[in-house]
Amino acid sequence: MLHTPVKKQLGEKGFRHELKYYITEGDYALLKRKLSLTMEQDAFAKKSGGEYFIRSLYFDDYCNSAYEEKDAGILMRKKYRVRIYNGSDKVIKLERKKKYGSWIYKEDAPLTRDEFGQILAGDYDFLLRSPYPLCREFYIECICNMMRPRTIVDYEREPWVMDEGTVRITFDSNVRAAVGSFDIFDATLPALPVLEPGKLVMEVKFTEFCPQLVRDMVPPGAAELTAVSKYCLCYDKTAYLRGFNYWESDFENRGDI
Repeated sequence: MLHTPVKKQLGEKGFRHELKYYITEGDYALLKRKLSLTMEQDAFAKKSGGEYFIRSLYFDDYCNSAYEEKDAGILMRKKYRVRIYNGSDKVIKLERKKKYGSWIYKEDAPLTRDEFGQILAGDYDFLLRSPYPLCREFYIECICNMMRPRTIVDYEREPWVMDEGTVRITFDSNVRAAVGSFDIFDATLPALPVLEPGKLVMEVKFTEFCPQLVRDMVPPGAAELTAVSKYCLCYDKTAYLRGFNYWESDFENRGDI
C-alpha cells in the first residue's frame, strides 16, 4: 500500500504502479500471442496499425537533478518532458512524472506548437499566465532552477489494455536518442540506438491490482529495470555532445605525452 503522506504528495487520484522489464524479441513474440487472447490494443494504437511513434523532449535543472536522483536511486523524484505522437502537432503535452519507488503519478497540460517554440527560445512568460497549474509550476522551475532541454527520446510503442485492475502493458522498441536539435518536430534528426540488439522494454502499469494472469506473463528470464530509465539511457548515449572534459583533466594530471 502507498502510505497516506505519500498519496498526498502524489495526489489522491491518478497514481499507479509501474514495473519495467528488459525482454528479448522471442519473449515479445510469445507474449503478443498470449495477450491477443486476454487483452486488447488501445483505441489509439488500433488507428495507427497496432503501434505508434512517441517522441519526448526531457528537461532537467542546473544540477541535473532528474538524472542524478535516478542514478542515485532516490525514491521520491520527478521529471519534466514535452511529448508528441506520430510526429504530429495535434497533441502536444507538457508532462510531469512524479515517482515514489514503483508508484508513479503523471500530470499533463496541453501546449500549442507556438508555445513549444517559445519554450525552446527561452521565452517562458506565457507559462506564468497559463490557466494550467502545471505550466505555472514549470515556469518557476525554468526561472528559479534553470530547467532546460536535455535530450530527445524516440521509440515505437505497442500498448495492450485490460479493464480488470486498469492494467496496461506496453512494448517499447527501437529506443533511441535523437541528436542535432531539440526541435521535436524535425523528422530528419539522426538517432542513436540505446538498447542491445534484439531487446526491448516491457512496461506493466496498473492502478488497483495486477491480475495473477498478467503476473504469470512476465518471462522468467526478464531483467527488471530498477536502476535505469529511457531518459537516462539516452542522456548517457549523448554524453559526447557535452564534451570529454574528463579526458582533458586526466591528461593534465599526467603531463605531456
